[in-house]
Amino acid sequence: MRRLRALLSGVATAALATAGLAAFAAQQASGASADATALSDRWYAAAPYLMPHDNNPPDAGAIMDASGLKAFQLAFILAPNGGGCSPTWDGTSPVSSDTAVASVISAIRAKGGDVSVSIGGYGGTKLGQTCSDAASTAAAYQQVITKYQLKAIDFDLEEPEYENTAAIAREIGAAKILQQNNPGLYVSVTTAGTADGTGWFGKQMLNEAKAQGFTPNNFSIMPFDGGFNGAAAQTSALTNFNSILRTTFGWDEATAYAHEGFSGMNGRSDTGEYFTQADFQTVLDFATGHHMDRFTFWSLNRDRQCTPPDNNGKTSGTCSSVTQSDWDFAKFSVKFAGVTPPTTTPPTTPPPTGSCTAAAWSAGAVYTGGDTVSYGGHTWQAKWWTQNETPGSTGEWGVWQDLGAC
Repeated sequence: MRRLRALLSGVATAALATAGLAAFAAQQASGASADATALSDRWYAAAPYLMPHDNNPPDAGAIMDASGLKAFQLAFILAPNGGGCSPTWDGTSPVSSDTAVASVISAIRAKGGDVSVSIGGYGGTKLGQTCSDAASTAAAYQQVITKYQLKAIDFDLEEPEYENTAAIAREIGAAKILQQNNPGLYVSVTTAGTADGTGWFGKQMLNEAKAQGFTPNNFSIMPFDGGFNGAAAQTSALTNFNSILRTTFGWDEATAYAHEGFSGMNGRSDTGEYFTQADFQTVLDFATGHHMDRFTFWSLNRDRQCTPPDNNGKTSGTCSSVTQSDWDFAKFSVKFAGVTPPTTTPPTTPPPTGSCTAAAWSAGAVYTGGDTVSYGGHTWQAKWWTQNETPGSTGEWGVWQDLGAC
């Protein structure tokens, strides 16, 4: 499902070596700790995938400024291409000597964001395949957690590893060990999606988790590259996956959704499926409406328009092959995390009649009790949580209190 992960690696690696290096050096010199970052789990659940070495990686800081995004899912940690049980980026860059990805992480954290790291993916050799047991697999991943002071990690279990029963047992065992040894660590497990929810190997993986007594924050499926046609097919797969979770773990529907995640592919998929911004909105509405735990996508490297926009009907690792503005899809992750992304157009409000100091009310913003806004020349204070309820409207409950003219 990650067939585009190896494009443009040479150029990207060189660019990465300098990206964010100043922030990294400053952090090291000052002794600042990445532990100062304290995002909510919702942000780690919304973090889109970003390949920092491959596929012409975009500048994370620019994405943050343009979209409001705060969290990134960096991919992928693999076994060394030559074999062994030590973590590398993409099988080629040892974590132990890395400074390039560390500099990117530091730059993100310097802007108030954070990262999760994903292990596995579609290509390369996975540590579950090369390490001897769950303990040694966990020890390899612990090096990654410790080096980058991670608060979140993603197990992306795909072909061909998830067809290897012993390797999956080691990966699940390692995930359980890491969960126990790193209190509060956000752990997601991502696997292939099918119309049925997930296939035979995905179901075997869930059975392995049940047998080992392991429950992550979520099990996410990737409903693409499997004959899907837009959002309706994806939400149907998510509904079916919910039934699988209920059957496997004995959960009720709500509990299953609270442990379920969506990992989509923006634009044109590897197999020629198309997922537009409208499809993402539909799935986002489904995910939030069912109180799902995770909403992410592959990938930020692709969250920009090709030239020409349809990329001549081809799939790319560096653009989406659909008409879009840069970071259109990232803004859906921002919405899932509960923060309204910046807008390039001013909100539609009546002109003020006085000098208002409170920020203008925005239909898309989320407000909580005590927040103040300006609207129609008056200052208004929210009594409780609200979104898209115009100040001055009666509504069902009258959430806004008029504090008078500015």
